[in-house]
Amino acid sequence: MNTTTTTRTGADGRGADGKGASPGAPGATGPASTPASRLKALARAEYTLLTRNRTALFAGLLVPVAMIGSIKVSLAQVDLGKAGLSSMEVAMVGSIGMVLVMAVYANLTSAYTARREDLVLKRLRTVEATDLEILTGTALPAVALAFVQSLVMITGGVVLLDVRAPQQPLLLTAGLLAGLALLATLSAVTSAFTRTVESAQITSMPLFLVSVVGSGLFVPLEVFPDRVAAVCELLPMTGVMTLIRAGWLGGVESGDALRAGLTALVWIALALFAVRKWFRWGPRR
Repeated sequence: MNTTTTTRTGADGRGADGKGASPGAPGATGPASTPASRLKALARAEYTLLTRNRTALFAGLLVPVAMIGSIKVSLAQVDLGKAGLSSMEVAMVGSIGMVLVMAVYANLTSAYTARREDLVLKRLRTVEATDLEILTGTALPAVALAFVQSLVMITGGVVLLDVRAPQQPLLLTAGLLAGLALLATLSAVTSAFTRTVESAQITSMPLFLVSVVGSGLFVPLEVFPDRVAAVCELLPMTGVMTLIRAGWLGGVESGDALRAGLTALVWIALALFAVRKWFRWGPRR
C-alpha cells in the first residue's frame, strides 16, 4: 500500500509548527541545508536581481560620488572653523552617509517591497529558512556593496584628495557597521508602510531629509545653536555619523563618541522591535 505524507501549512505559509518543512522530513530530498548555505543562496539570488536593476545601481554607486562636489560647493558659505574641519573633509564624511542612505536604505526599501508584492517573501517562508535569514539574505548584497564603496571612498579621499587618514580605524569600522545594520533594519520597517516600489521613493524621503539636514551628513552639528544641536543628536543617523567622523577625522571627545554609540544601538533596537511588530510578508492589496 502506498502512503502519502502531507505537510500542513498555516495562513502565513509556514508549517503547522510555524516553520517550513524540515530537510529531514519524509519526502525531503538532497542534503540538509545550513544557515550559511541558505544565506549564500538568498544573497546570490538578490545579487543577480540587483545587478539587473540599473536604476538601483545608479542610485547606489554614482549618486553618492556625484554628491561630493555639490556638498563641497554648498559648504563654501558655511563657517566650519568651530568644527575644525575643511569643506572637503566634511564632504567626504557626508558622502559616506549618502552611500549608507542611498545604497542600503533606499535600495532595500524598494527591494523588500518588490519581493513582498511579488509573493517572493511569502514563498520563502514555506522552506526551512528562518525569517531572519530571509531578511538578512535579501539585504546582504546591498550591505556588502555599501561597505566596499565606503572603503573605496575613504581610500580615495586619503590618497587623491589629501584628506586625513583614519585616526581610529576600529571606531570608523564600528560606525560603518552600525550604520549598515541600522539602515538595513529601517528599510524593512519602511517597506511595511510602502504599497508599491514606485511609492518607496516617497516613504523613504522623510528619513533622507531628516538625516541630510540634522544628522551631520552635510553640516556638522557644531555649527548649529546648542538647543538645535541637542535635538539633532537624537536623530537616527546622528550617532552613526558621529562615530564615522570620529573614527576617520578625530576631534570628537570620548564621551561624545560613547553617547553616539549608545544612540545608534538604541535606534537599532527600536528598529528591530518595529520589524517584528509591523513587517508585512504578504502583498498590501
